[in-house]
Amino acid sequence: MMAASLHCVAGDTDYEIADTAAAIELRGVEVTANRAGAKTPVAFTNLDRTEIARINDGRDLPGLLEMMPSVVTTGDAGGGIGYTGLRVRGTDASRINITANGVPINDSESHNVYWVNMPDIASSLRDIQMQRGAGTSTNGAGAFGASVNMLTDAPSSSRSAMVSASYGSYNSNKQTVKVSSGLMGDHWTVDARLSHIGSDGYIDRAFSKLWSYMGQLAYRNDRTSLRLLAFGGKERTYMAWDYASREDMERYGRRYNPCGRYTDDKG
Repeated sequence: MMAASLHCVAGDTDYEIADTAAAIELRGVEVTANRAGAKTPVAFTNLDRTEIARINDGRDLPGLLEMMPSVVTTGDAGGGIGYTGLRVRGTDASRINITANGVPINDSESHNVYWVNMPDIASSLRDIQMQRGAGTSTNGAGAFGASVNMLTDAPSSSRSAMVSASYGSYNSNKQTVKVSSGLMGDHWTVDARLSHIGSDGYIDRAFSKLWSYMGQLAYRNDRTSLRLLAFGGKERTYMAWDYASREDMERYGRRYNPCGRYTDDKG
């Protein structure tokens, strides 16, 4: 708040004219953002809900992002389901900042993200933005390689239910059920999703059996909006992280899995 006055001299007389303008005190405003726009000096790619739905075939999220520029994905089982990894511009996952609704997902110790623990999260996303290189995110692990910012579905004001299923190579399959209560009592909404994903994997004995859920309770009125959201999953996968040598593949085939191999101590 500021006050001002004007000091005047007229002949031998001094007099002061007070500033009659009203003083206005403004509230402090905090602006935060972790999304890049057209004028932001950051290389980025957006995936909207329509594009996510088109490519969401049950693979972990790295498999859905593999066609973005400078992205390389890997998977233990060879089919994009199970333990998968993401690299951007040659940088591993510990230098890629992953957030959901602005909340860090990276493990606090290793800074990695284990996508196998949250299968089919793509079915609950409305859009994804990947920023390549040092981006705008200030949350969680250092983002020298990239930032992947996910936004979950907004509360639905209309009642709905959806069931979807898919089937592919190596007995890969996905089943998803989503329901929404719609607006109840002009204030409350409840949304939920339950998913199952399974695959035998390209590599021998590299199966995956994955379950996941997401629930959202929202309240809103003219001045308040509150959302309580929880998601998680349970995974059961076979060991498939070792590699097969050329000699092994020539003898046993390209899908040979040396993990769990039994050897006789006697030779």
